[in-house]
Amino acid sequence: MLGQSRTMVAFLVILVWLTHGHAQEKPKIFVGASSKTLGYSPLWVATKKGFFDQQGLDVQLVLLRGVPMTLQALAAGSLHFGSGGPEPYIEASERGLDFVVTGGIINGMAQFLIAGRNYKTYEDLRGATFGTSSLSGGIITALKEALKLKGLEYPRDYKLLVIAGGSSANLAALQSGQIAATTVAVPLNYAAEESGLNIIGRLSEGIPHFQTNALVTRRSWAEKNRPLAIRFMKAMLLTFRWMFQNPDAAVEFLSKEMQLKPMHARKGWEFYTQNRFWPPDGDVTIEGLKNNIRIYAEQSGTKGPLPNASRYVDQSYLRDALREIEKADNR
Repeated sequence: MLGQSRTMVAFLVILVWLTHGHAQEKPKIFVGASSKTLGYSPLWVATKKGFFDQQGLDVQLVLLRGVPMTLQALAAGSLHFGSGGPEPYIEASERGLDFVVTGGIINGMAQFLIAGRNYKTYEDLRGATFGTSSLSGGIITALKEALKLKGLEYPRDYKLLVIAGGSSANLAALQSGQIAATTVAVPLNYAAEESGLNIIGRLSEGIPHFQTNALVTRRSWAEKNRPLAIRFMKAMLLTFRWMFQNPDAAVEFLSKEMQLKPMHARKGWEFYTQNRFWPPDGDVTIEGLKNNIRIYAEQSGTKGPLPNASRYVDQSYLRDALREIEKADNR
């Protein structure tokens, strides 16, 4: 896996080198997406509905499976923007890399706890085995905290089994009876419920505020190319506005691009917009980032007062983008 990661990063570096320095009407911006799911869909909307193009940017969206590969490519300079959960980027920043969060993608916990047909309540899951993609990070921490609120302590009251492959793999393990419960993100919860599995609760019960996915760049690149960074954030802001204001068109796009049943796409759109998990202003949730920082500190053993969220965030690009949009609206 490490060899594959290095090969992909090297390939991206070559792509950037080949396009660097050539006179182009539209500068190329390479963006890494660590997953192609409904939550991440604003990146595909921005790319395929022309919002980047409108800002004079030739954005190449690259799907890199997982945050570690995306982070590595961003650090190597083969990406201009990355995405994913903030904790790995926070950790890398603490090790000296100049990463900075510029905006949000998913501003909350969109995961549901689902269980097999024989489990209908939290208490039914006492002594059960839960499937998880990792033993560290925000999702598993939120699961533990949600279960603790219901009287279930780890490892006293349940076991954890790591299953590679994300929500889909965990859902398959649940359906086969390998595990008793797991977490899935919207809209997989709708498919799970239709198949006869039980929805037990939401992880937001454990952590109401959380920055699940964010846009990240390197401070050095963003300051050197500030006009491009502002145009990029402007495109993202206009994307979110379009998704909120055009439900039918948005649902149609999501259904086709994410290969979802139209009903699941609509329910998913409703969930992300009504809960403001897609940020209508393109911003991150500072209150949520405080929990990301807390989780990072707990898992890394960091002592002392927690760093302020502003240490890892620069909202100036988004603010400048908003000013440009408002100026255009008032003409």
